[in-house]
Amino acid sequence: MPGRRGHDLVRLRVVLTVFFALDGFVFAGWVVRIPAVKEQTGASASALGLALLGVSAGAVVTMMLTGRLCGRYGSHRVTVVCGVLLSLSVALPPLTHSAPALGAVLLVFGAAYGGINVAFNSAAVDLVAALGRPVMPSFHAAFSLGGMIGAGLGGLVAGSLSPTRHLLGLTVIGLVVTAVAGRVLLRCEVPAPADRDGSGARPPREERAARGTDARTRRLVVVFGLIALCTAYGEGALADWGALHLEEDLGARPGVAAAGYTCFALAMTIGRLTGTRLLERLGLSRTVIAGGTLACAGMLLGALSPAVWAALLGFAVAGLGLANIFPIAVERAGALAGPGGVATASTLGYGGMLLGPPAIGFMADWFSLPAALTSVAVLAAVAAAIGYGTRRVTRAGP
Repeated sequence: MPGRRGHDLVRLRVVLTVFFALDGFVFAGWVVRIPAVKEQTGASASALGLALLGVSAGAVVTMMLTGRLCGRYGSHRVTVVCGVLLSLSVALPPLTHSAPALGAVLLVFGAAYGGINVAFNSAAVDLVAALGRPVMPSFHAAFSLGGMIGAGLGGLVAGSLSPTRHLLGLTVIGLVVTAVAGRVLLRCEVPAPADRDGSGARPPREERAARGTDARTRRLVVVFGLIALCTAYGEGALADWGALHLEEDLGARPGVAAAGYTCFALAMTIGRLTGTRLLERLGLSRTVIAGGTLACAGMLLGALSPAVWAALLGFAVAGLGLANIFPIAVERAGALAGPGGVATASTLGYGGMLLGPPAIGFMADWFSLPAALTSVAVLAAVAAAIGYGTRRVTRAGP
């Protein structure tokens, strides 16, 4: 039985990794075509910011609903359904020719994106509990790797394929991967938490679920959600505005501008691949503090440097710093309160993305885009400060 259980857990880990990678691949493919879609719609920086609000608004609106759907139908089924919706909706943005229309289709895309994030993170939290190791960063490493590949591929085809053909290709790839991986995921049962002491006693998470979510648990979930908010703001800002900063402020060619997100995604991938070992070595609080501090320094370099190479280096440093903070926040919230905790932390986290695009767009119009991007450094520092201020509380967590 232990051998069979181990095989099932490995298979589930592989298929969840595929879905995380697919999510990053599709999202990054859309991100690198934002400049082309901006030109197509004729939107100003502030109008584009409001249109991009649709992604985060759609995600946030559906996240709490997705948490309830996962509780009722299971996170595996919801993951597959949202994978289909995400693949279909990514083809819609290049079909629009105005900022309002773009915002409307991005609302649909955001709803699918938010739904699949809650669903597969909930499934990953269950798997982490079953394995008894902090492997959550490895799943988010797959997301970053998918983003790096999607952004790199997008940069390569930007000069030869129209946004319509490019994103339609992502739809086909997404549907094929979802069909293959989805069949495997639907056959996988939700794993039971590891019984570490062999006593047969219920593990702490089951005990918490049995007695309900108390006030202290809710406060801790909100704390992790605030940390996620600060870091998701940075991820969304670099995804939506990084290429524009390199192209419009620093004069980079479209292919080089697309490389900005590639550098960021590559750095996040490296950071997350080493995240499990880092967490086992440093612990939760120190990882959050160090990551927030590093991201702050990197983003200041990326936003304020006058040279393209230095900005790319800054984006990479920021990616290393932010790499493990969001996975830590979501996993801890899920360990405390199940799918509801994942949904709450994710909603607060993507609230950062909800605020980020329009805030940076307006600040870019009022001041400049480089000045607006320094807000990412400020919130990274806030995440580090929250990690430091709550280090004793989080150390007492699960």
